[in-house]
Formats: sequence, structure tokens, C-alpha cells
Amino acid sequence: MKIILGMLAAGMLAAGAWAQPVGAGAVDPRIAAALQQVSAQHIQANIEKLVSFGTRQTLSAQDPASMAAGRGIGAAREWIKSQFESYSRDCGGCLEVKTDSFVHAAAERVPKPTELTNVYAVLKGTDPASAGRIVLVTGHYDSINSNTLDVTGAAPGANDDGSGTAVSLECARVLSKLKFPATIIFLTVAGEEQGLYGSEHFAQMAKREGWEIEAVLNNDIVGGDRSPGQDASVVRVFSEGVPAAASEAELRMIRLLGGESDSTSRELARYIAEVGGTYDAGIHPMLIFRQDRYLRGGDHYSFNQQGYAAVRFTEFRENYHHQHQSVRTENGIEYGDLAKFVNFDYVAAVARLNAATLASLALAPAPPAKVRLETKRLENDSTLTWEPSPGGRVAGYEVLWRATTAPEWEHMQKVGKVAQATLPLSKDNVIFAVRAADDEGHVSLPVVPLPER
Repeated sequence: MKIILGMLAAGMLAAGAWAQPVGAGAVDPRIAAALQQVSAQHIQANIEKLVSFGTRQTLSAQDPASMAAGRGIGAAREWIKSQFESYSRDCGGCLEVKTDSFVHAAAERVPKPTELTNVYAVLKGTDPASAGRIVLVTGHYDSINSNTLDVTGAAPGANDDGSGTAVSLECARVLSKLKFPATIIFLTVAGEEQGLYGSEHFAQMAKREGWEIEAVLNNDIVGGDRSPGQDASVVRVFSEGVPAAASEAELRMIRLLGGESDSTSRELARYIAEVGGTYDAGIHPMLIFRQDRYLRGGDHYSFNQQGYAAVRFTEFRENYHHQHQSVRTENGIEYGDLAKFVNFDYVAAVARLNAATLASLALAPAPPAKVRLETKRLENDSTLTWEPSPGGRVAGYEVLWRATTAPEWEHMQKVGKVAQATLPLSKDNVIFAVRAADDEGHVSLPVVPLPER
């Protein structure tokens, strides 16, 4: 068995020597050291501070008096902004702290026009050729209790989604100490509980302004609720299969090729699994091949609708007594999303997995462009072609493949810094992808080829 590699430098490798299993990649000591800086104590302090605002309901107080008294979503917003600003001071002004404010019209869960504000920090990439590439982490900072329109009652929101907000903040604190070729955005959004309004506005803005967002990591309910049946070693990662933004032509192609499990979001989920095998985050990503849980939704969907790769992190087992509930005790059952139910070590582990993924992507070269699988004739070999990754940071390319029934990539072949590879495998029996690698072993997201005749 032989393999032919490259348009410019064809070569052959002996049988049995060319296929490698896809597994843990090379550990970058900078990323490993950064993960050690993630602090459960910092996360606990941030979640408890978010709870201290009493309610962060999207329609709650934003007036100066309430903000000065430290109550309501306005006070929470200003505190989050101040945290990002403090991290920026610590890194010599490396973060650009910004807000995205808009007035949302009256809607089912918004009885009157209401100002919503997303707060985010931008760690600009250091490489001018790569800085346009963006990876993003987000959580929603609004909260809710049993009454969707209760703007004054306690809505502590420790887990949903103080935990996700704390992940975004902690990633900013830790990763802002490093330099990356690509750009990282640390985002917190409002309006999730009222209808994903904050993330919808932000994703639409990004699309309208042509932002090149490669990956969105949405953390929502990652507190590891301290209840029987919880598995503190696992975090679920949800990803859409058929893209929400797919056109009719794209849907026909997906059906024709059996590509229902190869959306860009699904490739991002697999990437997270590979990162989880490379770095000891203290938690294992459990890939869930559906967009979200039954009867539920999250901010990653807003980005999916705009065609971006986006996934959701959520704890293994949710306790619904501690979500969307007014604080009370009935029949011996404690209701309410209180900080005492959050496992802060668990949130820290989720933050490490997020940080490792963000850093790996921001250090990697851009994915190859226009990846194609030749279908000009009937043959049992498979030839893939692609255009070089932009940015000039590629040391070589890797071809991945798996059985059509396999959930994750199984095999890999390094093919060098070329633009074409022919493998002795039938395209009818496997699914292929191509990814770029730099000289330190950082790899891009894989790109599944389209057929070309």
C-alpha cells in the first residue's frame, strides 16, 4: 500500500508507516502553565459577587441610584466591565474593553422597549496577517426566577449563568497574560433568558461587519450542581449537525454526501475533545451530537444562525429545582439558583478546558481554504486538493479520516507543505478532512472537503 503526496513534491511511504492514530497532540508549555493559573477561588468570588446584585433580570434596574446601591442588571454590567478593565491594567492595557448596547423592542418577554448591553474584552492578535481571525468565549450574565417578568425579586443566577460568566472572566484574566497571533474575544451577554436577544444582536453585528469568527464557546450552566447523580468528571458539549444557516443547495449536498455530522460546529466539538486529551483540565468533554437539550436553547444558536461554528458547554446533570426558580423551601426541597449549590472546582475545570481550546486555536494557523475531493473518475484512491492557509504560518498539512459511522477522527497522515494528497482509501468508505499545522504542532480546525468533478 502506498500514498502519493503533494502537487509540488510527490512522494511515497511504505505500507503500515503512513497512517497514524488521531490522539493527544503536543503539549504547549505556555498553555499548560496558563491553565495552572485558573483559580477556583477567583471563580467563587466572581460568582458570589454576581449573586450579590440580588437580581440580574434583563428588565431589572439600570438607573444610577440602583447601580450605586449595587442592585440590578445595570450594577452587574458595570462590575463586569470593571473586572475586564482590571485585567487589562494587569497586562499593560492589552485588552480593549467594550460594550454593545441597543434598545430591544417590546416582545413576548420584553413588555416595553428596553436597553440591553453586552460587555466584552478583545485580546487583539499580535500577527497582522492573523489578527482578523477570532475565537470567542461567552456566557450570559442575566438571571431569572420563576416569574419571567419579575424585575425585583431575588434571582441569584449562580449557576445559570453566573458560572458561564465566570468562565469568560477567568479565561480573560489568565489568557490576557499571553500573546496570540489570532484574536480572542471574552464576551458576556444580556437578554438570554428573555429570548437570546443579547447574543442575537452581537452575532448579527459580527456578521454585518464581516468578523471572521472561527469558533464560539458558549458556557451556560457549567456550575456542576452539587446534587446526587452529578458527574464532576464530565462536561457536555452540544453541537449542531445540520447547520442552521445552510442554504437549500447546501442541504441537498449534505443529504447526498451523508454530511449530517460534519458541520463546522461539529468539527469544533471534536477539536475540543482532542484538546481535552492533550491538556489535563481535570474534566472530560462529553460530545452530544445535537444542538441543545430538549425544550431548551442557548446563545450558541444565535451564532449558528449567522453561520458561525458554535457549541454549548453544560454540566452533566442539571437540577431543575435550582434553575429558573424563586428562592424558597417547599416540602423540604430547596429551590433557587444559589451559590451554595455550585461546585467551584468544577467551574474551574470547565474554564481550563475553554482556555486550552481558545489558546490552541489562537496559536494555530488558519484552516486551509477551498478543500476539495476529486470525483472526476471512478477509482479506489482518493485525491484531496486545497488552497494554502492564509497568514503564512503553516509548516504543513494533515489529512484526517474516519469511518462513516465513527463519531471522532480516527486516523491522520502528515503530508507536508503541499496542496494535494492522494491516499489509497476509497472516498466511499470514509470521511476526510484537512487541517493546517505550524512548526510547534498547533493545528487548525479540520475542513471537510466538497466534491469536485
